[in-house]
Amino acid sequence: MSMKGLTVFIADLRNCRARELEEKRINKEMANIRNKFRDGNLNGYQKKKYVCKLLYIYILGWDVDFGHMEALNLISSSKYSEKQIGYLAMTLLLTENSDLIKLVVNSIRKDLEDYNEIHNCLALHAIANIGGREMAESLSVDVQRLLVSSQKRTFVKKKAALCMLRLFRKHSDIIPAIDWAELILFLMDDQDLGVTLSVTSLITSLAQQYPEAYAACIPKAIDRLYRIVIEKEYTLDYLYYKVPIPWLQVKLLRLLQYYPPPEDKFLIERLNHTLQAIINNSQEIPKNIQHNNAQNAVLFEAINLAIHIDSESHIVSQAAVLLGKFISSKETNTRYLGLETMCHLAGFVESLDPIKKHQNTIIMSLKDKDISVRRKALDLLYSMCDNSNAETIVTELLKYLQVADYAIKEELVLKIAILTEKYATEYSWYVDIMLQLISIAGDFVSDEVWYRIIQIVTNNEDLQEYAARTLMYSLKSPICHETTLKVAGYILGEFGHLIANEPGSSPIEQFTTIHSKFGMASLSTRALLLSTYIKFINLFPEIKSEITNVFKQYSHVLDVELQQRACEYLAISNLPTDDLLQTVFDEMPPFPERESILLSSLNKKIADTEDKRIWVIGVVEEIKPNDTVKEIVQAPKEIIPAEKMADIYYNKLMLADNGILYEDSTIQLGIKSEYHNHLGRIALFAGNKTQFTLTNFIVQTKSQNELKLSVAQPIAQTIPAATQLNQLYALECNGVFKSPPVLYIQYHMNGMPNSLQLQFPVSIGKFLEPIIMNCQDFFTRWRQIGGPPRESQIIFKTPNPIDVNKTRNILSNLHFGICENVDPNKNNFVGAAVFHSIDLGKIGCLLRLEPNLEQQMYRLTLRTTNEIVTETLRNFIERMLCVDVKGI
Repeated sequence: MSMKGLTVFIADLRNCRARELEEKRINKEMANIRNKFRDGNLNGYQKKKYVCKLLYIYILGWDVDFGHMEALNLISSSKYSEKQIGYLAMTLLLTENSDLIKLVVNSIRKDLEDYNEIHNCLALHAIANIGGREMAESLSVDVQRLLVSSQKRTFVKKKAALCMLRLFRKHSDIIPAIDWAELILFLMDDQDLGVTLSVTSLITSLAQQYPEAYAACIPKAIDRLYRIVIEKEYTLDYLYYKVPIPWLQVKLLRLLQYYPPPEDKFLIERLNHTLQAIINNSQEIPKNIQHNNAQNAVLFEAINLAIHIDSESHIVSQAAVLLGKFISSKETNTRYLGLETMCHLAGFVESLDPIKKHQNTIIMSLKDKDISVRRKALDLLYSMCDNSNAETIVTELLKYLQVADYAIKEELVLKIAILTEKYATEYSWYVDIMLQLISIAGDFVSDEVWYRIIQIVTNNEDLQEYAARTLMYSLKSPICHETTLKVAGYILGEFGHLIANEPGSSPIEQFTTIHSKFGMASLSTRALLLSTYIKFINLFPEIKSEITNVFKQYSHVLDVELQQRACEYLAISNLPTDDLLQTVFDEMPPFPERESILLSSLNKKIADTEDKRIWVIGVVEEIKPNDTVKEIVQAPKEIIPAEKMADIYYNKLMLADNGILYEDSTIQLGIKSEYHNHLGRIALFAGNKTQFTLTNFIVQTKSQNELKLSVAQPIAQTIPAATQLNQLYALECNGVFKSPPVLYIQYHMNGMPNSLQLQFPVSIGKFLEPIIMNCQDFFTRWRQIGGPPRESQIIFKTPNPIDVNKTRNILSNLHFGICENVDPNKNNFVGAAVFHSIDLGKIGCLLRLEPNLEQQMYRLTLRTTNEIVTETLRNFIERMLCVDVKGI
């Protein structure tokens, strides 16, 4: 049924020649609609018509402050046309934080549960468009039910998958993605390729946050690719310009890059066969631009996956040849993708020779008319640089710096500085390039760059004299950038005495040359130069009078910082003795070695994206010392990786209630726990060790039927710098659990996503209560329990020598009561405990441990009143006795 009144109203508005006429017509209509709504007695058709008018007014940009309830009431209508307008009004007029959302949740749930699949789709559209937390909490389970239902048609499943993806991206902490993993992964085998495509998009997002839970997608993705590319298993509806369903191929190829290469030989062979076929198919000459785009999209993703699997394979060798053609293509998109993929290749291959063949072409790409191609060429030159071509590439980048876009100049400066430091073969070359860099792009040279220059010069004695001489020469130039003045002020203040006897570099000449630039410098630079002057007094007492005159002059300036420095330096220089002067302003010691601040700055510039593939384009490895300039950057000391330390911390916490669970340079996680019978409480402390705020901090756990783990107090999603927050858990032991719960942590720092997957230090031993028995009671109870299956005995060898005292501590920390004077051998241990759980009640546990010190072996005999507890507890005790836990 057409709405004549709406048609007439739209025609009237279009005929309005002036805004005033339009406003007058809209006000008249809104007054009429307001009266109609106030009077009531409107049928569904009339409500729909008036709501449509309000929506049209809203779309034109006018405020609509009434009619919301009438619009939402249409959602509960049984007629499709009215329900459709109701949902349209909701998505246009309401936001995710609107209070009215709560009023329509039940109506949306009814439509999700409706047998009418059209109603299902309308509800899914609304949820995805609004995507508020209220909807996610209330309706995510209903969306998941539609997704995995075997009775729904394919178009409903596709919409449900995309709706779930939207909810997960906005509120990942609400969606129980781990619990739903098995059901969602099953849909990858759906016969309908459209469902597979939608579900693959969802799994790609889920797998980035929960890689282990969705690891089963690997064989499914490989199988589906094989069936599409090799077995041609697809319908003609999904053939796009002779390329079978390229969207699904690209998503599957990218999904596999989030995981390490599969170890199964059958899967690897299938995958290599598929990749080879994709590369062979690319040899076909495209018929048109659409065919070319689809074919290249699949090809480049296949090359990225081949590099990820084995960068030295025959497939990658073929791909390198193809990439050389692509970077010379006339198509801008093809050039860009070729450079991007070659950049990926440069970060993985052992030999850069195949890429160096195209070095001139890549350098020419710096002059491309498209800025995205120029950026990618810069990334590739940065990645392919080594000792053999460093000087050529740095020289070309310096030339390009003079004409580079302002948007990439700062990044370009950082990359030139990193490459110069990494591949410097002569000290003079490093200093010359860095000064040239400052003179060309002084305003784009960040503080980190000149800080690093000072650090390297200070830490290397052979470089100090040359640096001082070169900077003195630069200062005499008529044009001297302020950054050069900063570096010169620091270096000459520290090492000016090394060139004091050279012509043109006497102490007074050094001072007058610097001071000639003083008046044009900023306040911060003047403050630095005042520190240089007091250093000069310490180095060259003969020019003290000239410098103290400057201090007197600036002791009365308005700037507080300059005034304070000048007054303090003047007072120190006028002291009767030079003891304080020589002590405070002695030569600075070498800087402590740490990660290059330039690399840290460059990594911060990598944009935050949804893509969490395990490789990063355009980043070379951390700066390491080379044979020639070994003193510029010293090799870092060997440290224990954070992952290995996490295992050490975990083992300690299995025997303790409090301690560190994980620690790296960014974050420290700690545990504080207490247990009583079958109940427990855990406080998980998260400390931010950096100077940056951690955002989107999410902690999730996967519960087990035997161990209920619930959040009593959630942690905030933002952790400020140098701050510690906590999340409280309540534990309830329902039965025997063999593996600890898993802890999933995600957070962002400086826009970079990070994730951790750790084991919660909760074991069956935490729910033991120690019992002390005398000899008679112990053996009476021992005989009552009897032998197998309630008894289990094992003899095992330990990797480390047995320490009797340490063994006693381990058993005590496992909550076994040590029963003294029961075993005649003093080295043997007898223990007793009670295991508490809801389903099993109280389970008595008796233990006898016999160490053989010479053979480094134990004989462990365990009896409990439940055979499952016997087996599980015996395995746990054996493991803890074989682990070398320090400090126990």
